[in-house]
Amino acid sequence: MRFSWKRNLIVLWVGVFFCSTAYSISIPFLSIFLSDELGVTNHLEIWSGVSFGITFLASALISPYWGSLADKYGRKPMLIRSGFSLAALYLINYFVHDPYVFLIVRVLQGLLAGFVPAAIAMVATNTPEDKTGYALSIMSTAGATGSIIGPLIGGVVSFYTSNRVAFLFSAGIVLVSALIATFFAKEENFDRSAPRSHVSDDIKEARSNRAFMTLLSLAGISTFSVMILEPLIPIHLLDMGIAKSSASLSSGIVFSAVGIATVLMAPQWGRIGSRKGFGMILFIGLIGGGIGNILQFFVTGYVEFAVLRFAYGLFYAGVLPSVNAMIVQVIEPGFRGRAFGLNQAASQLATMAGPIIGGLLGAFIQIRWVFVINGVMLLVAAVLVKTRKLDSQIAAARSAE
Repeated sequence: MRFSWKRNLIVLWVGVFFCSTAYSISIPFLSIFLSDELGVTNHLEIWSGVSFGITFLASALISPYWGSLADKYGRKPMLIRSGFSLAALYLINYFVHDPYVFLIVRVLQGLLAGFVPAAIAMVATNTPEDKTGYALSIMSTAGATGSIIGPLIGGVVSFYTSNRVAFLFSAGIVLVSALIATFFAKEENFDRSAPRSHVSDDIKEARSNRAFMTLLSLAGISTFSVMILEPLIPIHLLDMGIAKSSASLSSGIVFSAVGIATVLMAPQWGRIGSRKGFGMILFIGLIGGGIGNILQFFVTGYVEFAVLRFAYGLFYAGVLPSVNAMIVQVIEPGFRGRAFGLNQAASQLATMAGPIIGGLLGAFIQIRWVFVINGVMLLVAAVLVKTRKLDSQIAAARSAE
């Protein structure tokens, strides 16, 4: 390659780190923003779920289109487009005072997002095949590190100023991601002469790849598992007795616990997966994540809850990087932008459904039971990995190339 894939990995890692930090500064605290800043008092759980989910519904619908453009024109233009768009929309959120206008802005954020999947596709395509699994595991730590720093910044900013001011921080930080993508990200010479494919053709080609479709399902389940809890955790902490004045800061610490665990373990899972196979890592991560969720049902103290979230994160750190690494193994390079676009669509549909279903469940049952439902779902996904013989499917797909 004409440039160092390691240098590009570092640049894209930093870009995703800032983008993820910007997200986690303000978005995990939407329920508090809706209550304190926008005056939503009735059905707060449902409003929180819809505010989370509507962005990701829009993103799921548009992601295959952005993936098709990425394979036609390159992943770097997608980084630049999404980075500057998100910076502007975070800034707009600062001026919003009506919850319905806020929902419109959230829809626009979904339609114009895509920085992280474009960065992942760029790493997957511009890294040597034998280093891809490791590189993608390293990339997962970028989002995780952002999820450590972001909630802490957001919690402190919200505590000393307001949740509204947190959106200004998000806008400034995601702008850094856009500038990094513009001036430092490098992509191999890209052939733009080939005709751009239609999304319907991409879906048809994807459906013919059984292993890829299984991985899309697992990506959706894994993402749903994370997002069903995200809008509920601040409310769950209030139920534990945390004062409302410190709910944002306490939630930030809990969110960060999973991020710290991911930073510590994701590279280790990547190295093990490169030697032993990512199917095994995926299975272990789902089992550990499922048991970790079920155990959270029994925790009633804030400190114990944060510790258990950390332990859960140690296992779950291997799940999504393994899915991404296995997608690279079953998809030829020319289709990877579209493949990750479809993967993003599946993940965003799950990200949309998770908060909405979580919000509805939280309105009708105790939140602690949602942890049990979530854990059982992950254990079922682990059984799916074994019963569908995913490793055999991947081996068959690679031998057919």
